[in-house]
Amino acid sequence: MILRAFLLVLLGLTTAGAALAQQYRWVDQNGKVQFGDVAPRGAKDVRKLNVTTAKPDAAPVPFDLAELQKNFPVALYTAPICKEPCERARGALNKRGVPFSEIQVSNSETLEQLKKATGSENVPALVVGRSVQSGFDQNRYEALLDSAGYPAAGVFPARTQAAPPLPEGYEPPPVAEPALPAAGLEQKPGPYDASGLTGPAPKPGQYDPSGLTGPPPKPGQYGIPGESK
Repeated sequence: MILRAFLLVLLGLTTAGAALAQQYRWVDQNGKVQFGDVAPRGAKDVRKLNVTTAKPDAAPVPFDLAELQKNFPVALYTAPICKEPCERARGALNKRGVPFSEIQVSNSETLEQLKKATGSENVPALVVGRSVQSGFDQNRYEALLDSAGYPAAGVFPARTQAAPPLPEGYEPPPVAEPALPAAGLEQKPGPYDASGLTGPAPKPGQYDPSGLTGPPPKPGQYGIPGESK
């Protein structure tokens, strides 16, 4: 019994160490970008990633759950600017008691890691083993965890894993303001503005003789000075 408890604690510490390990990016012999905790010998363009991960709960992970985590590791990709959807995704995993690592996408390198892992740039993104769900969908999250064999909510105690701290020096992207027309430029008329429309000159109406011509008028009975009869 004591030996089993010791193994449970050891597995929990090993899992926590793996979640907080330094991540690396490199290019393999085939020219493909790879990510991992240790870069192999002969790897090219090896970089340390500025990855922040959430600190896992201090409680030891049960043996059965640790085995699932080993075979079907769970990772959640979020971003500092992702608020409600990422909070709901994190809450769904915590409620079910699933240990997971959370990676914040905050720069070009972590964005590349996200695209490599999920094939998209959407967050939150859940990775369970080799299965991926981009965007938060409660039913799809449950289906991925069920297919991996993770127990339903209530079997294990809920977790309280919080969001990772913001990366050092991180600055949120500026909020785009609506563009204003530059000074000196005329605005084009809108769909209901006829001020800029042109067309053919209006034709004279039925009672408008301004555009009509005819023979010169004949002299009246008193004649016109200068004319001969």
